[in-house]
Amino acid sequence: MFELAEVGHKLSKEEYDREAPALRTDLLNLQRELKTANFPVILLVGGVDGAGKSETVNELIAWLDARGIDTHAFGEPSDEERDRPEFWRFWRALPPAGSIGIMFGAWYTDPLERRTLNEVSEAELDQSLQRIVDLEQMLVHDGALIIKIWLHLSRDQQRKRLKALRRDPLQSWRVTDEVWEFHKQYDAYRVVAERTIRKTSQGQALWYVVDGGDERYRMIRVATILRDAMVERFAEDVQKEQLPGPTPDSPVPPEHNLINLLDQSLSLSREEYRDEFARLQALLNRYSRRLAEKHRSMILVFEGPDAAGKGGAIRRIVEAMDARSYKVISIAAPTEQEKRYPYLWRFWLHLPRSGRVTLFDRSWYGRVLVERLEGFCRHEDWRRAYLEINHFEEQLHEFGIVLVKFWVAITDDEQMRRFKQREETPHKQYKMTSEDWRNREKWGAYEAAACDAIERTSTDLAPWTLVEGNDKRWARIKILRTICERLQAALDAPEPTEE
Repeated sequence: MFELAEVGHKLSKEEYDREAPALRTDLLNLQRELKTANFPVILLVGGVDGAGKSETVNELIAWLDARGIDTHAFGEPSDEERDRPEFWRFWRALPPAGSIGIMFGAWYTDPLERRTLNEVSEAELDQSLQRIVDLEQMLVHDGALIIKIWLHLSRDQQRKRLKALRRDPLQSWRVTDEVWEFHKQYDAYRVVAERTIRKTSQGQALWYVVDGGDERYRMIRVATILRDAMVERFAEDVQKEQLPGPTPDSPVPPEHNLINLLDQSLSLSREEYRDEFARLQALLNRYSRRLAEKHRSMILVFEGPDAAGKGGAIRRIVEAMDARSYKVISIAAPTEQEKRYPYLWRFWLHLPRSGRVTLFDRSWYGRVLVERLEGFCRHEDWRRAYLEINHFEEQLHEFGIVLVKFWVAITDDEQMRRFKQREETPHKQYKMTSEDWRNREKWGAYEAAACDAIERTSTDLAPWTLVEGNDKRWARIKILRTICERLQAALDAPEPTEE
């Protein structure tokens, strides 16, 4: 795979001076055009030590308008990053539409190095690479242009390059003892790199292997790859503009389904509720403190029709916890800023640190619910989202986050009763909008979409809990009990005794 990058490509100063000005002008014009485009450019730069990664990026930034570029190098994770799933710090670094993000190594560095040092098996490497493929496919489907550059040197070239840098007083800082030690692993690293590139050079996220031996050739080649990829992408977008836009979907629910078969007659008396509510709140308080002691975190997801009681349930949950340990995120339509990122971006940003709890009043399921039914995304987007959501939740589970998902269901008649009650109660009138009434007209479609979402995303790792919500007391007790049971199972602990 790397043989072509070891033949000794060179470019004379005269050739470089002839090609560089026009190439730089093309890139500046494309960057100006990008500012009004609806996609970001992610330039991922990897390769062997000494191949000129930093020099190439520095020169590229000098050629372009630095105000439209963000550059990220990823070293050892910070404490904040260790408290969250591995990809959290990469999601934070994603560039918004209209800009260029340059990433050194990014999500490839850790799998490559750990396999080279035999810290993980080949099967574990392949598992990491598949997760990378899933991530990149999702970013591409959400509009990102991903360009991956691998700057290569042969073993002898790398040794000569490192020695030359070490002799240079202004460059010797680049060659640390760790770099020299890793050079001894060159052959193993090359094998792992070949496997990595072969397995992750897919679809619209291809790798380009570039000979890093000659700095002029290297710069012209990288800049040409970037220019050609952007030109091709702009041409594709012109074609896409001719396609019809997204359209609403109107599914019809089965006569008997998971939601309408719930027994909505279940209820609790005021006395039963009061005693059980106090017991479960005390239990939740103690379990939430154990969550912090175990350096675990929890995410609670609440979905369901308007007026189902999601907000009321959330208020009863947080009453039992330390206000410093939780955060409630109410999800509405994305802001203009959020629309510039992949749709999961705003949810990744809200993942809790270890010992904390995040409660989502509506969530990432909006793509397969409201966005599907209102025509805010294309059919291929919401159909693909089921798999993307499962991958997302799998990462949460593997990191050790306790994920509990609730669908709070009520009947059509009960929703109408609550709507009227809200209109008649002054301090609840703010909850009612014309959208609430309009959504009632799509009751069946929302129920069908909800059934699809539950069926396709209720996994062993992240199951849904369906809650009979017509009786608020019953619903709140079921939710509290479920959270306590999930925490007890996750923490592998007996029920705490009174303290």
